[in-house]
Amino acid sequence: MSDRKYDRDRQAKPSARRAPEPGAPAATRRISRDAPRPVNMPGFREVVRCAQCGASIDAEVGFESRCPRCGAELHSCAQCTYFDPGARFECMQPVPARVSPKNTKNACPLYAPRTTVERETTTPRADDARKAFDDLFKL
Repeated sequence: MSDRKYDRDRQAKPSARRAPEPGAPAATRRISRDAPRPVNMPGFREVVRCAQCGASIDAEVGFESRCPRCGAELHSCAQCTYFDPGARFECMQPVPARVSPKNTKNACPLYAPRTTVERETTTPRADDARKAFDDLFKL
């Protein structure tokens, strides 16, 4: 036998747990206050954004498309998925010649709009406040 007080008490007392009686309802599970809470993860969405001002583009990007906020041409190398300033001719696809300037409209057949995956963290109230702030500085 141990000389510690708590070990003696544990050995002397019988177990407090009993088997459930037949026909009794199942015991409810107790949720610990120390356990992690369930995570409310926001959703994700794919967004096309303007390379000039960062405004989200809702419609399909065509040859004549322009940004609704700043008016920049969207069918350009700066908006393309394959645009890479460190690559040859600044394009990750094999192109025969360099297209210049990169922020104006071009007829490249390899063009694909750059999409990013973002979390849906905005709420309608936050969008209204952001719109009101942007409206202050419109010219």
